Amino acid sequence: MRIAVTGSTGLIGSALVRSLLDDGHEVVRLVRREPQERADGSVEVRWNPPLRAIDRQGLVGVDAAVHLAGAGVGDQRWTASYKRKIHDSRILGTATLADALAGLPQPPRVLVSGSAVGYYGQTGDAVIDESAPAGGDFLARVCVEWEAATAPAADAGIRVAHARTGLVVGSGGGAFARLFPLFKLGLGGRLGDGRQYWSFISLRDQVAALRHLIDTQGLSGAFNLTAPVPVTNAEVTAALGRVLRHPTVFAVPEFALKAALGEMAVEVVGSHRCVPTRLLDSGFRFAHTTVDQAIQAAL
Repeated sequence: MRIAVTGSTGLIGSALVRSLLDDGHEVVRLVRREPQERADGSVEVRWNPPLRAIDRQGLVGVDAAVHLAGAGVGDQRWTASYKRKIHDSRILGTATLADALAGLPQPPRVLVSGSAVGYYGQTGDAVIDESAPAGGDFLARVCVEWEAATAPAADAGIRVAHARTGLVVGSGGGAFARLFPLFKLGLGGRLGDGRQYWSFISLRDQVAALRHLIDTQGLSGAFNLTAPVPVTNAEVTAALGRVLRHPTVFAVPEFALKAALGEMAVEVVGSHRCVPTRLLDSGFRFAHTTVDQAIQAAL
């Protein structure tokens, strides 16, 4: 298959591209700079989402597209300008890609477009699957627009699946990549009261789930990409202590997180207890069902 991928240098994108290339697929990377030759055999195609510009000729012949690009939610404090960047990088990027795919002489069969469990807002202890409504906070509103921006692709007959991803357990990026060094030094601990649910997924399962959505005919709409059993932050803390064999006596109080992170602290101490009902019903099986397994795999 010839598969276009945005966000190909991120934690998830780089792992997905490696997996696809290892299995003999042709990968087209969408990049913001001048395209270059790559030693791994993948091809680069230029795009510029803020300008709604993309090299459509470079997408001719793609069988599938996976859209993962977007400004990191945890990369900076949420100033007004950075919130706009979080929003625009997702909505403009998605709309640009969806329009381009829809306008191809022969559109691809499927678009797997990134989303997040933030779609549901803060849900406390309630068990949430894909049938739950959208929340009303900032990230929830972004996710609603993010998913809606794929409409041109769906209107063109492309099968569209929304990958509502949880916290990916990997050492090359994301929240856990920041936690691992602290816990290795014995400085890790729970965040806030530790009772908030973290819907995690191992990097291996994340890639496998994306490929499952690409390959399985008839799968469209929203899918929670999270392990079957969400865990609390306190349970994550205990698991990191067990795997890394370091004490986890420290704790960061909620007021300190809010002072340091501002509005973004809501996501750190907020709770998402999401389950992958539709993914499991479609026949997908997880390699790592516990957070201990996911952490061990990442390390």
